[in-house]
Amino acid sequence: MVRKYDINLVHTIREKQYTEIRRDVPVIIKPIPDCDIKGAMDPRLYQNSKKISLIMRFLPKSLMKMDMSPKSISRLRKMFNGVDYTPIVEETIEEFQFTIKADDGFNIPMTRFSSQKQLDNSPVLYFIHGGGFFAGSTDVIREALRLFVSQTNMIAVSIDYRLAPENPFPIGHTDCYTGLRWLVDNVNKWKADPTNIFVAGDSAGGNLTAYCCNRNIEEERDDIAGQILLYPTLNMGGLKDQYTTFDIDKDIAIYPKQKNVIRPGIEAFNGLSSGLSDILGTKDTLTKYLSPYVSVSEKNPVTMITSGEHDFLTIESLAYAKKLIDLGIDTTFTLYEGMGHAYIDHIGNYPQAEDCVTDISDFVKKNRR
Repeated sequence: MVRKYDINLVHTIREKQYTEIRRDVPVIIKPIPDCDIKGAMDPRLYQNSKKISLIMRFLPKSLMKMDMSPKSISRLRKMFNGVDYTPIVEETIEEFQFTIKADDGFNIPMTRFSSQKQLDNSPVLYFIHGGGFFAGSTDVIREALRLFVSQTNMIAVSIDYRLAPENPFPIGHTDCYTGLRWLVDNVNKWKADPTNIFVAGDSAGGNLTAYCCNRNIEEERDDIAGQILLYPTLNMGGLKDQYTTFDIDKDIAIYPKQKNVIRPGIEAFNGLSSGLSDILGTKDTLTKYLSPYVSVSEKNPVTMITSGEHDFLTIESLAYAKKLIDLGIDTTFTLYEGMGHAYIDHIGNYPQAEDCVTDISDFVKKNRR
């Protein structure tokens, strides 16, 4: 249980953070703790990405194309399902696996994480994993949830919703909302507070989180105390306006000496994102259920958004934050310089991942009702 970095780097991130306006949004900038080069990649991430970049140069571009063939899905799932964290939580965190019933009778797997020192009337963090709607699992974000519980003595719950393309839209989305509804009706049995459920998700899980919020608003419920969006997918339909349009060379800082590593990573994942409608089995992506950005309600809960400097989804995340702020919704946006996508998966490997969980913990503590 030894971090692959000095714990002081986590403290340095918080000491060096500052706020500035990015694309009309107040953003908390989280600098690389031990590198001051503008547009550089975090040195730990760079070492890993350099190896991947070298391999990608010799692979045909067709291998990165997303399609619905079993071979393509299998290959991409192996990529997205990789577990790459270093355990750092030393205390015992209890894990309880159970299932809930979907409307069609399917048993949806869920996992509860709790501390032996659980708070009375504990808030609940309901976390929805990412993976492009076709991959990912609780395994990938397990240590992040264990760390949250360790920091707060609150309860965290994850859901292993059904994946596309075997389960086309809206099955995975409705599974996640079913999970929320079950928690509202049952967490009191765990001595937890059903009025303090915080829904969180990373990447595609951020899209699923926004879906849960939109469904909750439609049904005139007030069950979500806050939403936490980690580098979320919010504009799958590609709506273009002054806030979503960007030029990679002008709007994303890239250290010239690392351009051959940073830029392909942004462009490759952007290509993957464009193929999600085929994976989900629908062309109707310009709805608030798949592109929450197209219709943002003033009834959204208090919101935390976090993204990386070199993440292809950061621009649409900023655009979404702009709409929330214009509607008067309390919104916090943090940007990690030198990071790309999916850093929450790498607890113990990157200090930014640990810092991000601390921000989530602080957000829940601050905004519990």
